[in-house]
Amino acid sequence: MATNFPDYVTVDYTDGEGENPEDYPSIEHKIEKAIEVTKKGLEEYENPAIMWTGGKDSTLVLYFVKEVAERFDLEMPPAVFIDHFQHFDDLLDFVEHWANEWDVEVIYARNDDVGSLADEPGDTISVSDLNEQNQHHVRNILEYEEDTFPFLLDTYVGNHLLKTVALNNALEEYDIDGVISGIRWDEQEARADETFFSPRHDPDIYPPHDRIQPILQFDEADVWEAFWNFVVPETVEGFPAEGYVPQDYDDLPNGLTHKDIPVSPKYFEGFRSLGSEVSTEKSDTEPAWLQDLANTTERAGRAQDKEDLMERLRDLGYM
Repeated sequence: MATNFPDYVTVDYTDGEGENPEDYPSIEHKIEKAIEVTKKGLEEYENPAIMWTGGKDSTLVLYFVKEVAERFDLEMPPAVFIDHFQHFDDLLDFVEHWANEWDVEVIYARNDDVGSLADEPGDTISVSDLNEQNQHHVRNILEYEEDTFPFLLDTYVGNHLLKTVALNNALEEYDIDGVISGIRWDEQEARADETFFSPRHDPDIYPPHDRIQPILQFDEADVWEAFWNFVVPETVEGFPAEGYVPQDYDDLPNGLTHKDIPVSPKYFEGFRSLGSEVSTEKSDTEPAWLQDLANTTERAGRAQDKEDLMERLRDLGYM
């Protein structure tokens, strides 16, 4: 651990160690812990930021941060959105719309050097055309030996350059000391041992910072329960307060439209995890929350997870 990480931070890095979602037996217990972690994060760090992808988990975290900041008169931090150039168009629209609705400042983190070398996903990029920083990551950090790589998010090189390098550059530029993220214990094996406050202090890998992780204790079903019983009723005027759960794409009450709901339309279409437009598929035709969440894999539609690279990517700074 780097000795130069700010000494004003006094969080417990063991909080959550050895725990799992079952240690929080009700949605109320899970929400109570999320509020506790969020409040501590907003109080302890001088320049925190929310990692927001527009997906369900990070939007739930954004909601908690917004509510905690308002309730306890704390400053609302900005959100960092990693623009990897391969998003669904309506997800970009969703982020822009709800940033305006909830008055959230958004920092768009992009690796423009890589993005400028391709016109569309799948194009071939020559390593020699990259700038010095990106060449260093390809050759020395990833130890990638080929002369070219495809402009695809869901590959080892593509994910690292388009997401991790973009994120780390933003952390450094904005001097961010705490990243509030929406990862969960149940989501992937590589995340199962995370704690609520997780140090990332090695300056040789990333700008030293901490990860603040308020919803580790939620499973996928808990996330949707929170949306339909708390987030949506409390933030959408005219939405029923008694846990109305849409049963299909068009099932919205009281004349409301998808633009009124802080849930991406992609989830209504049957996607359960939102990654690259070119390599993420629907899990089913039913809305995500009506699918067999207990007996199917949430991220099966995302190509990167089939490559079994998550643990290596996380060691390099991926979420």
